[in-house]
Amino acid sequence: MFLLKSFFTAIFSILALFSLTKLLGNKQISQLNMFDYVNGISIGSIAAELAVIDETENFLGVLIAMITYTLVGYLISLLTIKSIKLRRLLSGKSLLLIENGVIYKKNLIKARLDINDILTIARNQGYFNISEVECAIMENNGTISFMQKPELKAVNRNDMNILTQEDGLVYNVIIDGRVMLQNLRHSGNDMPWLEDEIKNQGYTDLKHIMLATIDINNNLSIYKCIEHLNKTNDFD
Repeated sequence: MFLLKSFFTAIFSILALFSLTKLLGNKQISQLNMFDYVNGISIGSIAAELAVIDETENFLGVLIAMITYTLVGYLISLLTIKSIKLRRLLSGKSLLLIENGVIYKKNLIKARLDINDILTIARNQGYFNISEVECAIMENNGTISFMQKPELKAVNRNDMNILTQEDGLVYNVIIDGRVMLQNLRHSGNDMPWLEDEIKNQGYTDLKHIMLATIDINNNLSIYKCIEHLNKTNDFD
């Protein structure tokens, strides 16, 4: 009897969970903001508890709790559609991480990321050379979007009779103001060369450099560090 009851309560909890989540919408996991994610976990946990409840009174209490979480989530989703301020408070807003060779350090800290995280994510999206990126934006669902520089956007090179430039790995020779000596040596250069290149580009202090890379053609690309927060709301 107990096993049969557990079976039917589990089926009921699955149907209830399905019905309530349909009310909240069909967002993919990658599209969920922090509030939606936490609320979804809470509803799922309550649904799992609903499946093993023994007493009718407790069963109804847990069911009411699950419905309450769902209704609150639904109400919040309606309010965030109508109110920009509430949307920014609950869903968060996009953060500009990189723009035109500038890296916003405090935005990285706010996003709980470091420059190595950015480089890894960029490589996963096909940008092995960060100098190809015009800007990088952390969306409010936690994903990072990269915009390629306009002059590098894909064209039909065969039709235009353009030879494709050879690609290769880049060496990160400065990270967070510190010289990566091993990477520098692997690139075939030394400290005097690096110091001259840095001075030629107008830098006198390494602490102002968030990232510096050397590409296959031995070109040094420098990304300066901006300490202040960029509070631009262009992406809201």
